[in-house]
Parts: sequence; C-alpha cells; structure tokens
Amino acid sequence: MSHDFFQSVVDDFSAVDELIKNSLTSNIPLVEQISGYLIDAGGKRLRPLLVVLCARACGYEGRDHIKLAAVIEFLHTAMLLHDDVVDASDLRRGRKTVNAAWGNPASVLVGDFLHSRAFEMMVEIGHLRVMEILSSATNTIAEGEVQQLANVRNPDLTEQSYLQVISRKTAMLFQAASHAGAVLAGADPKTESSLRDYGLHLGLAFQLIDDLLDYEGNAMDLGKNVGDDLAEGKVTLPLIVAMRNGDKSQTNFIRHAIMSGGVENLSAVINTVKDTGGLQYTESSAREECTEALGSIAKVTPSIYRDSMEDLMKFVIERSN
Repeated sequence: MSHDFFQSVVDDFSAVDELIKNSLTSNIPLVEQISGYLIDAGGKRLRPLLVVLCARACGYEGRDHIKLAAVIEFLHTAMLLHDDVVDASDLRRGRKTVNAAWGNPASVLVGDFLHSRAFEMMVEIGHLRVMEILSSATNTIAEGEVQQLANVRNPDLTEQSYLQVISRKTAMLFQAASHAGAVLAGADPKTESSLRDYGLHLGLAFQLIDDLLDYEGNAMDLGKNVGDDLAEGKVTLPLIVAMRNGDKSQTNFIRHAIMSGGVENLSAVINTVKDTGGLQYTESSAREECTEALGSIAKVTPSIYRDSMEDLMKFVIERSN
C-alpha cells in the first residue's frame, strides 16, 4: 500500500484491512486457515479502494463505506478462488494458489463461504440500491466467466466478443465498486453516472494491461507464469491482433497455438505477437480506456480523492504485475 493513490484514504483503508481480518472468523479451522492464507497473500486491493475513494469524493462521512469495501474484496477473492480451479492455475501473487495447496474442493467451498459472507455484510449495510448494483454485477460476472469458458481455444474470437467478455468478467466489479460507493454517498445522478463510467473504463484498462503482460511481463514481477492465458486456451487481444495483422504463416501459427494450447512454442508466439503489433495495439487500447476514465471524472468536484483516482489510472497503465 505504498502507492500515492492510497494516501488520501490511508486511515479508511486501515479500517478496511482490519474489518476484512475480523470478518473471516469461522468455527471451521480450514476456513480460517485458508482465509488467513489469502489475507497474507495481499493483492492490490484496487476494487475496495474504489469504493472508499468514490464515497469520499461524493462527501460521504459515514462508516458503511468501510464495510462495502470489504464486501467488494470478498466478492473479488471468491471469484479468484473459483477462477483458479477452472483455469487449473497453480501460482497467484507469487505463491501457490489455494487449489494447488489444498485442492479444488477446498478452494471452491471457501470461495462459497466468502461469497455468502459478502452478502451477509451487504444486508447489514441495508442499502437496497447498493444491493441491487452488487447482485446484478455478480450475475453479470458469472455470465462473463461462462462466456469465456465457451470461447476457450476458439481462434475465431472477434475483438468485439473479447471486449464483451472482459467488460463482464473484469470491468464489471470495478464499475460496481465505483457505482456503489457513489450511491452509498447519495451522489447526484450526474456524479453517480460519472463515477460508474470511471470504474468501467478503469476496469477495461486494467484487464487489457493484464492481457498484455501475459506476453510481455516476467514471472517474477507477475507473480504467475508468463503464457498462462495461452496454456489455458484464452484468446486475448494480443493474439486476436496477431492473427488479424499477420501474414498467412503467422496467422496459421497463432491459430494452431490457440487450438493446441501448448506453451512449448511460447517464445515464438511472443515474438509473433510483437512483430504483428499485438502488444502495441493492446497498450494503445488500454490508454484509450484511461483517457475515457479521466474524461468521466473531469466534472466531478475537485478533491484529493479525485486526484487519487487520476493517479490510480497512471498506475494501471504503467504497472508490471
């Protein structure tokens, strides 16, 4: 949490961290053991940060934004646990995934525990519109997960379909976090809409950079294996652009790599993606989303919280993990 964009809400975020720890108590030792493991793994916590920043940017002076931020983090973590099972991932944030350490059943069931805990806390907040936003978001995210699964090893996936998947699967929780924070604070309709759109574009930029780093990063920085997307059969924008821009042999090579799902030719795939402009196009798309995000909050009342949102955009574009 050394990043500048946390500084405007550092006390709030300490309270969020404390609440997260205190809310994961259980009479079942394995639940507590895995929950502790997840807390220790850390993570960027950008989604709960958005709740706090957006609520404060709208002048909120209550305490329920702390609980709402924890809810968002629990929803996100539950989705990661299920994702890692679906993807058969063995590394996240530089450590073994829960499914690699404890097995798939434990990962799925603790994910269910986190999900249900989030909804318990949502009810405690007792804000109907916030509940509507988050319940709708979780449904949309689940649809995005299924849509991504249906697209595995499909070399004919279009850029439009890819963007639809990442809008649902990743950007939706960023959007819901920003939107719910604004609604909790009682923002006027224009500000509410501006912050919702900010979250959406930030989330899209975040995922685009994530997909870029899978072909450009290194495992030490990423905390996961380079080429995981290809190994899992995920067709992301760098590959789509490589097939669109490449000559016949390059296109056929990428198509075969997608359908076979092997990473034995990963270095050749990475070189092809670079040579055909796949990485450059993906980064450019992410920067366009950042511009949209900054435009969305241009008319939000200036404050240290809005400044932090602008700093957060820069971090999302420039990050290496």
